[in-house]
Amino acid sequence: LSIQMAALGRPFNLGMFYDCRSDKLIPGLTLWDKEKLDRDMEVSPQPNTGFQILASESISDKSSSLGVEASLKASFLSGLVNVEGSAKYLNDNKKSTKQARVTLQYKTTTVFKSLTMNQLATKNLTHCEVIDKGLATHVVTAILYGAQAFFVFDRESSEGESVQDIQGNLKVMIERIPLIKIDGSGALKIEDKDREKVNKFSCTFHGDFLLEKSPTMFEEAVKVYQDLPRLLGPNKENVVPVTVHLLPLTTLDSKASKLVRQISLRLVTEAEKVLEGFTELEMWCNDVLESPFQLGLQRTLSQKLPSIRGGGEEEEALAEVLKKVAQGPFNSDRLKQWMEDKDDETNAVKSLMKLMQNTETVSSKNALSDKVCDSEKALVFVLTSLDSTEPFLSELEQHLKGSKSNSSDAPEPRRWYSSEDMIYTTVRRKAKLFSDFAEANKDKAKKSLQFLVVGLADKNQEGSAIYLYEDGGLISKNVELPSKPGPLTVGEVTHNTVSLHFSAPSEGAHSVTEYRVEFSEKGKEEWNQQLQAEAGEVTVTGLSSYTEYSIRVRAVTDLGVGPAAAPKTSIRTLPYAPPEDLTGTASDTEIRVQWRRPQVGQGENIPRYIVEYGETQEKIQWKREQSQSEEMMISGLQPETTYSIRVLCDCGEHGMSRESSTITVTTKEKASHQAGTDLFTF
Repeated sequence: LSIQMAALGRPFNLGMFYDCRSDKLIPGLTLWDKEKLDRDMEVSPQPNTGFQILASESISDKSSSLGVEASLKASFLSGLVNVEGSAKYLNDNKKSTKQARVTLQYKTTTVFKSLTMNQLATKNLTHCEVIDKGLATHVVTAILYGAQAFFVFDRESSEGESVQDIQGNLKVMIERIPLIKIDGSGALKIEDKDREKVNKFSCTFHGDFLLEKSPTMFEEAVKVYQDLPRLLGPNKENVVPVTVHLLPLTTLDSKASKLVRQISLRLVTEAEKVLEGFTELEMWCNDVLESPFQLGLQRTLSQKLPSIRGGGEEEEALAEVLKKVAQGPFNSDRLKQWMEDKDDETNAVKSLMKLMQNTETVSSKNALSDKVCDSEKALVFVLTSLDSTEPFLSELEQHLKGSKSNSSDAPEPRRWYSSEDMIYTTVRRKAKLFSDFAEANKDKAKKSLQFLVVGLADKNQEGSAIYLYEDGGLISKNVELPSKPGPLTVGEVTHNTVSLHFSAPSEGAHSVTEYRVEFSEKGKEEWNQQLQAEAGEVTVTGLSSYTEYSIRVRAVTDLGVGPAAAPKTSIRTLPYAPPEDLTGTASDTEIRVQWRRPQVGQGENIPRYIVEYGETQEKIQWKREQSQSEEMMISGLQPETTYSIRVLCDCGEHGMSRESSTITVTTKEKASHQAGTDLFTF
């Protein structure tokens, strides 16, 4: 139940509230009053002193030296925790890859203070409003006091020196610090050759001790280190919380807020790696700024200026130096242009990454090899021109070596990231296709198909390419994914079908195995599916009558489904099917038409029917009559004339059904002497 946590220079006190969700102290309030805290507190001596040498600069090792566990480390990395005192060592990172560093840690503990079981009784609680408002999750019940100090020794390596060798020598000297004697005059008793070495070391101090002056050199650091026990005070009173113990408030009040879960070690480690990567990049950038050319130019200027001022040389000598700089590759305009190009390339990559939804970015070829083995198939969007050669950098290198380069006469390299270049246009289009395909297949299990992005050189494909891996092996370097099918156009609509037309995708059509027509009733999230072999005409069947639908189409490939074309919305099916089994019997001037009522839903009625008729010809002039039942007598017709007849259901405000099938009926010869009841032939 209890949590043990590093204090990291934060001002903990017994009985103080603490919120483990945000790793924040609640200042000014305690769960018990001070008098009871002092009376019921147990105090146990905990004397312990030690030191260790730290040669690693990793976040993990630095955190471990301070006793920081994974969850607190996550809060520190995210900026939730502000460290003080010796814990500021966590923020002290190397500035250069040429920097050798070794750290000496001193740690001492003095006393352990804890609350008694009597104090923890719920009847003694105060400031219960903190619990009621959910401001805290834990209370401080024990504190281990002591002090720590970190002496960070650095030395810059010069050209030809090994950082590893320097670090080894540095470690040997630092291990001897606790044993070095100081003579009566305050000088260190070390050999002259060792003194020459240590004079090159600089020192940075991070500690829980109040010093008159922080050490900056090795000799000062030795004196401070050996004086640390005295600085604790005669009664070891100059100490700070080193480790605290926290009790969940739920053990005292079940209604209190609680810590539901800790951040997983895997995610903390992943965040740690990302931030360490940025630290390494910062060191490399700092190294680049220490340009050999700049140092050489400064050295030349430092020689020329006194010579000119003393009359040894004319000003033309300085002008010649500056002229050579202006004409060489290191002139500021060319350097600025190269940096602007790199900035443009960085922005282009950022823009592409914004397009990449539901994808994972992989940092290297080795990381890609690991990732593609995690699933049956992996589609990889590869930026193929990121590792292209840099003629300008080659020219700078040749200039530093003193050899003349003719690279300035070479044609400018093609900038794939330029918005005016067709390569970048193609890359963006392909990236959008990749992202759309990933979005369409985001519900697929990651073990089945994953989508990755990486930068790998591929001279055969400028800009970008899409690779396919299966079971960890590369299958294709030129996968074409389908774009959206062409726009949907709506044709005939019936009570239970909708006819549509669409064209094949403009890109990746050859990879399409079939098409999937998806339809959804208005107000519902579920999409039903119907497969279609080819692009063109399609009839969606099995729809409900007088229902509004949205319909969309997407291509299907062996790898998954493509993005959907813009859906057609507000397509409403007709209310009823057309009348069925239409028949007609004729006299010389009348035709009796009969039909069967179409099937309708329970409780639904057809208010009336519309009977349309006209003389059969190329362009029929339709006339209309209404009927309340499933038959009708059409009168006033011409004898011996063929008529076309069809019937519709009139559904009032819901509209009309489709027409029934059309029948043709011919009236008989005019018969003036026959009785009216004998006029019709059945």
